[in-house]
Amino acid sequence: MNLPELTIGRYTAKLPIIQGGMAVRISTGALAGAVAATGAIGVIGASGMALDELRREIRIARERAAGGIVAVNIMFAAREFFELVQTAIQEKIDLIISGAGFSRDIFKVGQEGNTPIVSIVSTGRLAATAEKLGATAIVVEGVEAGGHLGTDRSIWEILPEVRQAVKLPVIAAGGIINGAEMLKALKAGANGVQMATRFVLSEECNAAPAFKEVYQKATKDDIVKISSPVGMPGRAIKTALVAKIIGKSAPKPVGCDFCLKHCSYEYCIIQALKNAQVGDVDNGVVFSGEYIWKIPDRTIKPAAKIVAEIVKEFEEAQS
Repeated sequence: MNLPELTIGRYTAKLPIIQGGMAVRISTGALAGAVAATGAIGVIGASGMALDELRREIRIARERAAGGIVAVNIMFAAREFFELVQTAIQEKIDLIISGAGFSRDIFKVGQEGNTPIVSIVSTGRLAATAEKLGATAIVVEGVEAGGHLGTDRSIWEILPEVRQAVKLPVIAAGGIINGAEMLKALKAGANGVQMATRFVLSEECNAAPAFKEVYQKATKDDIVKISSPVGMPGRAIKTALVAKIIGKSAPKPVGCDFCLKHCSYEYCIIQALKNAQVGDVDNGVVFSGEYIWKIPDRTIKPAAKIVAEIVKEFEEAQS
């Protein structure tokens, strides 16, 4: 199998790789633009950004993308979900990817703005609903993913179900950490893969050095599931705050600005993510996919080199 292109609506990426959109401010314009310039699809994690900040990051990505495809990922659970969607459309973003809940109304907004909408789902039924409502492609995400989880089922169980349910392009996500697993996903019927964890270890990733160091040192035993005020479980790397969350002793929110549509107020997830992003990992949540420990070389390098390594791994897996 040759490495195929990935077509989503009117856009065709030379490489069937989507860099996952990581909030808060982990994947910004610099990373999305660098990935897009390789022929893959670069993604800005828009959740947690102010509207003007999102505009600025989209413009930064465009400057660096060399004509490549740039998308934004927007969490439906965010209170400013539709404001972020409209801002991205006004900036003529190529694609909008939406997860952490399911919006029926976004498809009409996308159609009115001539912007393809890509839905993140974890069942064949929801994939079929998204197709019927007007989705341009489907990201099917398994329990192996990092961040907020919408299922307890493996990507390898859900992928065939979604492939059978829709005719749209299907992108496999969750625990796909290298080119060999990309080959496995393509053979299982996916048109492409979404990978986030791998790109945290890039020079262009906006996470602080202390955040990246947590990734570099993480072992299999460090990867845990936690509850999230969003109402979903999440997958993270052990930190001091994560231990408190597991022990139900995390500090309650202070000065809440009601950033989520629904929140348990168990602790402030946005503040925890912000703390981690700037390097205060003891008071932060560091989201990660299940298989970070499988990456053999966790040195920090340019995003373009990471993409090249993934392609090489794909080619080696075939031989």
